[in-house]
Order: sequence, then structure tokens, then C-alpha cells
Amino acid sequence: MKQRHTAKRIFERLRDEHDFAGGYTVVKDHVRLCRARGRETFVRWHTRRVMRRWILARRRRDRRVRQKIHFLCMDLPQSDACFVKAYPRETTEAFLDGHVSAFAFFGGVPLSILYDNTTIAVAKILGDGKRERTRAFTELCSHYLFRDRFARPAKGNDKGKVEGLVKFSRANFMVPVPHAASFDDLNAVLEERCRARQRDHAGRHAETIGERLVADRAALRPLPAVPLEPCEKRAAGSRRWRSCAIGPTTTRCRPPMASRTWW
Repeated sequence: MKQRHTAKRIFERLRDEHDFAGGYTVVKDHVRLCRARGRETFVRWHTRRVMRRWILARRRRDRRVRQKIHFLCMDLPQSDACFVKAYPRETTEAFLDGHVSAFAFFGGVPLSILYDNTTIAVAKILGDGKRERTRAFTELCSHYLFRDRFARPAKGNDKGKVEGLVKFSRANFMVPVPHAASFDDLNAVLEERCRARQRDHAGRHAETIGERLVADRAALRPLPAVPLEPCEKRAAGSRRWRSCAIGPTTTRCRPPMASRTWW
């Protein structure tokens, strides 16, 4: 993950970690001068080799392990309220759980959601611009009753708001690299930062993100009485020797369930 400290992020870290009492303009002017000096010198680095050695050395030194993490990002365009959650893998279960968590965080369900053409949601892109949904995504739409919309393939500008959220999250939530004992701890930090962002002003709006979120919530669909269970359902047939293969694991079955197909 790229670690680029923006002037705003440097100011926030100085204020929160070192009790800096100065203003944001002072930091911004200093960063601009430093960047102007830096343009005069060019140094060629073999980035891949240097980064690999540095990570391995860090693992041996303090026994910390760097892990690749996938993030689900959801943005409400009218209020700019955001939700970010981390997962170890990009799976159907993570996709469903991210939606359940995001809807609970926002306090309602959007009337429509714009997606890219992820294979978790799209089984096939049809010729007329429509999409054939996967089974899991169909259950998600049916449970929460929102309308799904899809961006054109390879057209990132169709979903510029959430692309901007990804860039914002990298620059503000992932710099410096977060340290956490578990995904629950990491997601608790990310949720708190999403709530803290609601106190900020986005763009030229006079109201804060949280104040505009109140109007957004009035237009959201109410949450169902029972949330969707974030799991992938597959049909599996048990074998004669009383075992059933589900994904990469094999589970033993009781005698009455042998030689049957079950969910």
C-alpha cells in the first residue's frame, strides 16, 4: 500500500500525536516548500527489491506480520458519509457482511446502489447492457429491496464518488500503516474514523457531513426486522463413505444423510 502523507494528514498526526498547536496553513506552506525542493533531485530506486527486503527485515525484527487486506467501501453521494470495512479475502461472505454492516452503520438501506462488475455480484454481462446476478447477490437485493445499478466495464468515471472514497481512505485511514491484533480491532478503528469524518465539511457545503447525513437517513429505506445472514449457500452431495466436500474442507456425515444432496 502506498504511504503518501498529504499536508492534511501530516497536520492531523502532528495535532493528535504531538499536541501541535499551530494551524493547518503553517503545515501546508511548509509541505509545499519541501516538495518544491524535492523536485530538484532525482534518485532511481529499485522499489520492488527494496520493499521486499524491508518487509522481511521487519518481520524478523519485531515479529509483526504484514498482511494484504481487502476493503469494502460504501459512500452516500448526497451527504458524503462513508463506510469502510476490512476483510482478509474478497469473498461472497465478506461482500454480504460488508453490506449488512454498512446498512446498520447508516441506519437504513439506500434506494439504489451503483456497483462495478465484480464476479461476486455479476454472473454474466448480457449483450443489452443488463446483468445476470449471482444467487447470493439476488438474495441480498431481495432481502433489503434496493435497486442495483452497474457501471460500464472499464469506466471508472461512472462511479467517481466511491473511487474518490478509496483514494481518501488510503490517504487518511491507512497512513501510517495501521497496526491491529485482529480484524475486529482494525474495523473498530475504521468505523470510528468514519464517524469522526462526519464532523468535517466536504466541498463547499456549509453543513457538516453528519448534518447532511440526517437528511439522507430520512430518505433511506428502513432496515428489515432480521438482517441477512452473510453466508454463501451451495448444494453439496454426500458420498457413500459418509463424507461431504464443501469447498476446500471435507465433513463426515451421519448414516441417514449418506448418498443425498442437501443444502
